[in-house]
Amino acid sequence: MNEKARGENEVGAIERTSDAGNTNPRPSLQRYEKSIKPLMEQACFDCHSGDSVEGNFRADQLDPDLVDGEDIAWWLEVYSALSKGEMPPPESSELTDSQRTLMVDWLSTEIQTAEQLRRASGNHSSFRRLTRYEYNHALQDLLGVPWTFAGDLPAEASEDDAFENNAESLHMSVKQVETYHQLALEALRRVTVRGDRPPEIHWAIPMKEAFERETKRLDRDVESIKKKFEDMPDKLAEQIERLNEKFQSPADRSHYLDLSTGLRAEVKWSYRKAIYAFKHSDTYRPMPEPGSHFAVVQPGSRQALTVELGDRLPDEGTMRVRIRASRAEDAGQRVPSLQLHFGFQATDQGRSIKRLSQQDVSIKAPFGEPEIYQWDIPLSEIEHRNTYRGEFKLGAQPNPSEYIRFTNSTVRQDGRETGSDAILIDHVEIVAPVYDEWPPRSHRSVFIESENSHDESTYAREIISDFMSRAWRRTPTTRDIDRKLHLFQRLRSSSDDFQEAIVEVLATILTSPKFLYVLPGEQDASQDPQTDQLSQNEVATRLSLFFWCSLPDETLLQLASAGQLTDHDVLRRQAERMLADPRAARFAKHFVGQWLRMQPLEYLNPTRGDDGLDLALLESMKREPIELFADMLRRDSSVLDLIDSDYLVVNERLGKHYGIPGIEGNHFCRVNLPAGRNRGGLLTQAGLLTMNSDGEDSHPVKRGVWLLTNLLNDPPPPPPPAVPEIDLTDPKIAKMTLKERIEDHRNQAACMSCHQKIDPWGIAFENYDALGRWRDQINGKVVDATSDLPNEDRLDGMQGLKQHLLQKRQDQFVKATVEKMASFALGRQLDFGDRAEIRQIAGRVRESGDGLKTMVMCLVTSELFQTK
Repeated sequence: MNEKARGENEVGAIERTSDAGNTNPRPSLQRYEKSIKPLMEQACFDCHSGDSVEGNFRADQLDPDLVDGEDIAWWLEVYSALSKGEMPPPESSELTDSQRTLMVDWLSTEIQTAEQLRRASGNHSSFRRLTRYEYNHALQDLLGVPWTFAGDLPAEASEDDAFENNAESLHMSVKQVETYHQLALEALRRVTVRGDRPPEIHWAIPMKEAFERETKRLDRDVESIKKKFEDMPDKLAEQIERLNEKFQSPADRSHYLDLSTGLRAEVKWSYRKAIYAFKHSDTYRPMPEPGSHFAVVQPGSRQALTVELGDRLPDEGTMRVRIRASRAEDAGQRVPSLQLHFGFQATDQGRSIKRLSQQDVSIKAPFGEPEIYQWDIPLSEIEHRNTYRGEFKLGAQPNPSEYIRFTNSTVRQDGRETGSDAILIDHVEIVAPVYDEWPPRSHRSVFIESENSHDESTYAREIISDFMSRAWRRTPTTRDIDRKLHLFQRLRSSSDDFQEAIVEVLATILTSPKFLYVLPGEQDASQDPQTDQLSQNEVATRLSLFFWCSLPDETLLQLASAGQLTDHDVLRRQAERMLADPRAARFAKHFVGQWLRMQPLEYLNPTRGDDGLDLALLESMKREPIELFADMLRRDSSVLDLIDSDYLVVNERLGKHYGIPGIEGNHFCRVNLPAGRNRGGLLTQAGLLTMNSDGEDSHPVKRGVWLLTNLLNDPPPPPPPAVPEIDLTDPKIAKMTLKERIEDHRNQAACMSCHQKIDPWGIAFENYDALGRWRDQINGKVVDATSDLPNEDRLDGMQGLKQHLLQKRQDQFVKATVEKMASFALGRQLDFGDRAEIRQIAGRVRESGDGLKTMVMCLVTSELFQTK
């Protein structure tokens, strides 16, 4: 530090300790007037004062009091631009290095002072309702079933730069309260049952039966031909040969196969008259020994095997689907996979098909050694059912029938002989409704076992007390229970039975703010009522919402009751336990999806072109960032791997899209990145590149804004009003490359201030097309992905961008990631008073090796996480 800067620091130090004996830090306004303002006039006022206000920023009107003044946000922008060398522009700056250092030093000191004072006076409220997804997960965990309960709730209306769980936007209207009440009633009625176990309906379908159904059609067609051409023997022989050839399906398409004769029959299905519906039975038929007849299911949605079941599937209970299957005789090394779908077609326009299986099932059984594969599908979870069931008879039009469909989801190999990926199914078995226990566990979790079940009043009190303690995350008071018991007694007189009245009462418990809201908890007895420290129950709730997006479990509540959640070792052990739980998948899904702003991917529609966005690719694109994050979290990989890595977490469909061979199967796994591949980290993931395109080509501005906003937490300023658009009707502009058009656009005065910060970042992505595929040329011209940042650092394409981030922006990226994760964990936007604690957490992460799980642990054990 030069002598002048050192002297100014001493002036600031004296000023801070000489305010009437007050040792608390105060703003150094004298230093600003004496040393900083003249430099501002010299470096900033030409462009940011009077009538000259580039970027809507008036430097001449900034209040230098960062504690009580109104311009803290602008000062943070100034600090960012100065410290990174972006402003003043290097080519026009009259600031010396020592002057820039002086300004940065003053701002750094003032910001730290303001952080400390604002933090001390802050009063953050944790009062908010549960988000739609938190509400859904809370009901799933409370009721013990993985069903969808929040489908009728609207999407959250969060700010562009906030997470969905931001407390500022999670309010409740009167109309919403009624919706929550109806959802609670429906949920409780779905998980409870009445009366005796319902009878089961069975379908036992050997593929020999399906094959013979097709041969009978052939026989009927042959008889018809014989009658038609009985006097024309040559014509008859020709027609019969044609029928036999048509019947003998090509081997590369899905077909029924009689292995003993080699005869193949085409797999057909048509909705008309329900002629393909298999008959059901009221009794179970054991699965016979394997025979010589199979359904050979080839890869592709158009090659699926449809099994029509008629109109007898019930609305409630579990549909259990079992198949006996194996791989083909000439199978290659790859393991094929199977998906289960459900659908119906009532009329020409009334088709519906939805995927039922959450995960693809790998068919590993070798040929000749088939195995049983099973799906259990809650019928009430099937979104659309055939509304003509019960309205029309089977075989009538509209058709009331429904079907299940088996789809071989193995990625097709292009032009390579690697063995067959077909799946052989010889028997299909369906039964519904299946209840492994009666009453089911979900019912017994509500109507608990009790020796007082014969006494309605006593039993009602026990049910209400148990349910309330789990739903409200605390031991209910006697007054709480008495009020609900009084409601039960009032409802019971007009209810058909005890169960109906109890369900109505429990629905009010689920409509209470004590369930729907994240409420400030009661202070611990030893806790200072003036402190911002969370109560033990609040810490438990914050942990569970962070990792599980749901309610705390019994273990957390017991630790909270024992006052142990202030112990950092206990917190770490609980974090480890919770992250190892399957519910932690919710953390990766919701945090990553919101952090990276992945919602645009939900609005993309798959196409059928060979080079387009098929359904398997779109689903894989959506999952890749989440799967990478989850893998890194498990391994405590460096958070810097999100910028660049020598590995990918992908499946076969993405591997094919990226041109990387040797990846097999639809399950995501970590694979080493081959040399020379322009992948690794988040920046080159196809889904993120696709959502930041315009559908036809790349979009450097979208990609640059996304990078700055979400990964560096340094969003560019909003565009000024009346921004001129690029005129593509101008022949001169139409001939330009995309980079040239952007540069021409940026040269306009109204556009310069925003684009000089955005464009260089986005141009570095130019080697990736609208679907995130690598390209060296565009319309015959070599891609130019080089650009210069405002501080004159050069980005040489994607590799140069990654090198710049890793060499010069590590601290910024780690801190930005901590900020995003902290905002999600706290359920609120961070403010100025949080900066010091964020900086400390980021410092601990850096000192500990930058591990992603380490970051989570540093956050959970921080003062920030345990205060309001």
